[in-house]
Amino acid sequence: MLSTTSTSDAIRPTQRTWSIGELARHFDVTTRTIRFYEQEGLLHPERRGQTRVYRDKDRVRLKLTLRGKRLGFSLAEIREVVDLYDAADGGGEKQLTRLLGILSEKREGLERQLRDLTAMQRELDDVETRAREALARLAGDSEC
Repeated sequence: MLSTTSTSDAIRPTQRTWSIGELARHFDVTTRTIRFYEQEGLLHPERRGQTRVYRDKDRVRLKLTLRGKRLGFSLAEIREVVDLYDAADGGGEKQLTRLLGILSEKREGLERQLRDLTAMQRELDDVETRAREALARLAGDSEC
């Protein structure tokens, strides 16, 4: 039996849309956060009257933005990677190369911070040891 659905209808993906509230709940952020990312040019929802309508592309951009923030990327770095995502439809060589560059810069920064924190910890340990030794000497002097 033949289907009454045309071939083009059968292979066309449905264009699901989301409201700002639905996205906020899904990603556990405030609507203000989403509006901020929109103001920063990271999201580009359609407008239907006074209502923002978010499509799959906006949802992916928000997901990438939130992941970038979690990883410590600046908004400028996030914008660069997300814009490359749009240009390459999600996986182009240019996007991946730039992403690797940003990740390398982040890793180097974290390694520097770790070295600094380790040095600070050694200094604190040294000061603590000297303070305990001085306290022990004072306690020993008062026993005499």
